Amino acid sequence: MSIPHFTMRQLLEAGVHFGHMVRRWNPRMAPYIHSERDGIHIIDLQQTVPMLYAALAFLREIAAGGGRVLFVGTKRQAQNPVEEHARRCGQHYVNQRWLGGMLTNWKTISKSIDRLKQMEQRLEEDEGNLPKKEVLNLQRQRVKLLRSLGGIREMGGLPDAMVVVDTNHERIAVAEAKSLGIPVVAILDTNSDPVGIDYPIPGNDDATRAVILYCELAANAVLGGLEEEQKLAGVDVGASEEGGVGDASLEVIDETSGESAAAEEEPAEDASGPSEDAPGPAGDAAEPAAAASDNSGDSDHESQAETTPPEPAPSDPTASETDVEATP
Repeated sequence: MSIPHFTMRQLLEAGVHFGHMVRRWNPRMAPYIHSERDGIHIIDLQQTVPMLYAALAFLREIAAGGGRVLFVGTKRQAQNPVEEHARRCGQHYVNQRWLGGMLTNWKTISKSIDRLKQMEQRLEEDEGNLPKKEVLNLQRQRVKLLRSLGGIREMGGLPDAMVVVDTNHERIAVAEAKSLGIPVVAILDTNSDPVGIDYPIPGNDDATRAVILYCELAANAVLGGLEEEQKLAGVDVGASEEGGVGDASLEVIDETSGESAAAEEEPAEDASGPSEDAPGPAGDAAEPAAAASDNSGDSDHESQAETTPPEPAPSDPTASETDVEATP
């Protein structure tokens, strides 16, 4: 069984170890916090690594069994990565506002999806015969429905697992999933509540590079599961890849043999976000700058762009073995 491979260095470069400011922490995250540096909590990556591997193995198992995975990330930093990587692995996503009842009232949501498809069919077949005013009205309705339902229009039912970038921001989605017994894989920053999360992953949920890394790894895990499903079904995986099956952008290793299956790719560059501008730990030239977490929606939250946490000591879990592979 192959699972996506990553290194401790990738986590550090993406700023996964940066938490929120101390005054904004959730005490239930205390077991996953390594230390405090200049008013910012530092997440213990030695705990993040095995928990991330466990979550990826679960996603791979779901995909191998033909299950549906729903990626959820409606905050600005997560919108593009969530859509891009959910599409890459052929799964479903919500990257705009979460509609209340999107899971618990799936019957009504399904009717809205059917209406969207009928609307598109009507525009395609009868646009030339319809009054201009009616065409404009249909197009406006279509755009509105696409924003909310475009990522789940082909889901066909409730998901078998849900990947959430920020449980505080997506608390309604998490509550609906929990009420329906849908397993939740979630990134938990130091201000999050881990209670009720099936596969918690302690890490920065605000830095764009960190969010991209999470989405890449999750998508690669799903692709690994789909490949396993094809093998069990007797499908020629090589022919499928030639036909357009997405390649894993990060290295995938065989869990039993340890042999590499793909070349490792450098983490994506930060796209945007005030919380990602903070310089990383100083001192070690091998550890580039990483961004501290920030919550742009909190008006009283102090800017962390001016905060420069010092480099963890050599004995710190966040600084050890940066050049070696992270193993579960």
